[in-house]
Amino acid sequence: MKKNRVQQDISSIIAGCKKGESQSFTELVNAYSNRLYGFFFRLSGNKTTSDDLLSELFVKLVEKIDTFGGGNFDGWIFTVASNIWHDWLRNKFRGDKALAGLKEQTEYETNQQKVTKSDNEILDRLGRELEKIDDETRELIVLRFYSQLSFKEIASIRSEPIGTVLSKVHRGLKKLRQSIGQYNYE
Repeated sequence: MKKNRVQQDISSIIAGCKKGESQSFTELVNAYSNRLYGFFFRLSGNKTTSDDLLSELFVKLVEKIDTFGGGNFDGWIFTVASNIWHDWLRNKFRGDKALAGLKEQTEYETNQQKVTKSDNEILDRLGRELEKIDDETRELIVLRFYSQLSFKEIASIRSEPIGTVLSKVHRGLKKLRQSIGQYNYE
């Protein structure tokens, strides 16, 4: 019931955006900026890049809101975000350079969550191991576990069968578990 209420709220906000109401755009930005910033930050590992990509996303949102034809807005907006990310990768950096600031991300999360030293070590290790996974699998894991999208939503964004997405995420998680499992943090 709560999700249905949220969908109704988002639907009315989107309707306001389509009418050009600035307050509706403000509400939409407030509703999605944290999740989308987190999506970009987890992929890029850089605050400045994440801010730039988020700004670019909201500019595109203003330009393209009329193309949203209803349905799952989360899937639609994360598709746009994913496209912006891939454009950025092609135009600015390649492969591992895109995550050069992952250490900065871990420090930021540590300050935000006030994690213990042991948790910090695990986050550092997870960040290093996540860097070793190919870009596509890393993006799928971030979409699933950080952006909290369902496998069905991710499959729709990626235009791939849900089974393909499930197996790619499963293989990526298996690699992470094997790498991290080699260390005893207790």
